[in-house]
Formats: sequence, C-alpha cells, structure tokens
Amino acid sequence: MNIQKEVLSLLDEILSLNGRSAAFTRDTPLLGAIPELDSMAVVALITGFEERFGFSVDDDDIEGSTFASVGSLIDFVERKVAG
Repeated sequence: MNIQKEVLSLLDEILSLNGRSAAFTRDTPLLGAIPELDSMAVVALITGFEERFGFSVDDDDIEGSTFASVGSLIDFVERKVAG
C-alpha cells in the first residue's frame, strides 16, 4: 500500500479539493494554509485514516503539528500503521 498516495487521496476526498492534492508535496503546509482543513475536517480525516488503514487514534495521539504539513501527516500515518 502506498501510504502517501492514500493520504493524498483522503485529503482530496474529505476536503473536497477536486484534485488539488495531486500537486501536494511533503512540504505542502496544511493546517492554517488550507481553509478547508477545519476542526470538523480533522475529525473526518482521523476517522478516514482509521477506516482505510485499520488503526485507532487516541485523543493524546493528535497534536497540531500532526497536521502541519503533508509530510507530518504521512509520517503520523506511517507510525500508526507500523504499530
């Protein structure tokens, strides 16, 4: 499974970016830079990650820095998948 591709796909789907995520790199800022990424979208993304990758996220797993960039989000998912 290509985690980066799946994370970008979920970002595009949940934030209704209409394909804009295809141009995202690991350095693309998210939180505060993409208006669509509000608190409700964060919850939807976490739920999407849990469903797509089969892990669970505890409240204390999440920090603002997790959603700082595409790279930090991918790193978070990779750590959770690795267990």
